[in-house]
Amino acid sequence: MKLTRFFLSELRVSSYSSGRCIYFSINAVQRVPDLCVPRSAATCSTKCQTEAEEEEVEEAPPKNSVEVFKRWGCKDSDLAKIFSRRPALRNASVALLHSKLTVLQNLGLNASHLVQIINCRPHFLSYSMNGSFNERMEYFAELFGSKEMVLKAIVGNPSLLRYDLHNKIKPVVALYDSMGVNKQSFAQMLMSRPALIARTQFDDEKMEFIHKTGVPQSSKLYKYIVTIVGISKTETLLGKVANLEKFGFQEEEVWQLVGRSPYLLTLAVDKVQRNMTYVVGTLKLPASVVLSYPALIYASLEAVMKPRVLLAGKIDEMGLQPKIEGPSLLKAIKMSEKRMIKVFISCHPEDVAKELMEYYEKAKGLKRLAQASRKAVNRWFPF
Repeated sequence: MKLTRFFLSELRVSSYSSGRCIYFSINAVQRVPDLCVPRSAATCSTKCQTEAEEEEVEEAPPKNSVEVFKRWGCKDSDLAKIFSRRPALRNASVALLHSKLTVLQNLGLNASHLVQIINCRPHFLSYSMNGSFNERMEYFAELFGSKEMVLKAIVGNPSLLRYDLHNKIKPVVALYDSMGVNKQSFAQMLMSRPALIARTQFDDEKMEFIHKTGVPQSSKLYKYIVTIVGISKTETLLGKVANLEKFGFQEEEVWQLVGRSPYLLTLAVDKVQRNMTYVVGTLKLPASVVLSYPALIYASLEAVMKPRVLLAGKIDEMGLQPKIEGPSLLKAIKMSEKRMIKVFISCHPEDVAKELMEYYEKAKGLKRLAQASRKAVNRWFPF
């Protein structure tokens, strides 16, 4: 059965097959078989009109940097952090800011990454950027092993996007490789020490320092020793060695200790002095004890060593067992907080354990003179 429709005026039907619009002009009421008018004609006409309207409505360009950041994916909380660290970004050029954020987006960085970068490097978006990062990112992908690790490295050290690839990055990687630190190990060290590329410098004296540690290239500690020595100034290394020599160590003993515990070279001279003075002066132990227990140098004097020594005295005063004395005291200082509490406090009856815990917490609350009033200084990136 054929259906018919009534047309009272001009009818416009879009023909998608021919790409033209066909007009039927009907002056009078007449019947037109449905076979003459495609069933999809009205739908196609509506679709054409809708698409045309959508093309005409374009998104207005951002008026200021706030709108640029929001369209890029930043929330109000992100903007608050960004502008607090770099207020000048409120008045940044819309076109330049949009261009730089587009580059970062193409690299895979998002709003969360940007907040971390600006927090530690406020002037990051003030640096020039060009979008020619293909070769750089391919090299980083090979060096770090995955895109996720590349992004993590960039967030940790945004200067990786600015260092000269051929004259700075590749030569440093090749230098460490020639010294026995392969690319995989170098990438691992670079994640923990972002200054590795910017500050690496070797000379004959530094090479002699590495030799004095007696650590072979096959050792797992070798990469730590080489990278720490590589980024440190020669006078700084000599000063830290001389600091320990004041307590009766020979230079060879210090470097051998470094060979067993490389991070000793990262400790501040003041911290080492205070810990060694406490070990020798208060605990009445020979300085050489740190050769077997380097934890005595690393441990926090105020948060670990003093409170645990005071706890040992309290346990002895109460006549409890086990006591914290002799070798057990050294082990107690080396223990994690959780294990120390389990071994020396929680082992007692509930009421005794509660009293010991309160005493220990109070001992930890004691601060060194003027420490409470010291201003916190954020150094951000270590370079």
